[in-house]
Amino acid sequence: MLRTLTLAATAAALTTGAAMAANPTVGGAPMLVERNIVENAVNSPIHTTLVAAVKQAGLVDTLASEGPFTVFAPTDAAFAMVTPESLNALMQPGAKKQLTEILTCHVIGAKAMSTAIAGMIADDGGMHPVPTLGGCTLQAKMTGGKITLTDENGRMATVTVADVEQSNGVIHVIDRVLLPKQ
Repeated sequence: MLRTLTLAATAAALTTGAAMAANPTVGGAPMLVERNIVENAVNSPIHTTLVAAVKQAGLVDTLASEGPFTVFAPTDAAFAMVTPESLNALMQPGAKKQLTEILTCHVIGAKAMSTAIAGMIADDGGMHPVPTLGGCTLQAKMTGGKITLTDENGRMATVTVADVEQSNGVIHVIDRVLLPKQ
């Protein structure tokens, strides 16, 4: 809990009043700071599976709310690494709880820009625990100058597009779906 509060405070301190660069595009689509996470994700051509999963899990209202949230957003290519049978099974109404657990393991309840995350990684000697709203703890570290996240199963995702600001938080695009402990 204290680490989460520290993460939120550090992220807020680093983003408040700072001059912001232009928001990155995602999949070639502009991401508008005045739109929320859901509104921008719907416009991303590389997040159609994520958007469908968020709708299926009933998380649209949550991720469109005030937040703040940080979403580590797997691309369609990341979801393509999941077997079609597994993905199909997760998208069934009876799997809503499991799908929600998976998706919320990609969300933290604070706005954490990449500079704040990188700072915490450095402060913690090279690896920083990131507790998620889904109850997972991801391990963040720097690999080749990029932030990587390792889930509780040892699966690693790389942040490929960082700091996509939203009206209710930030999105960091990742290249792999992370999972709760299995």
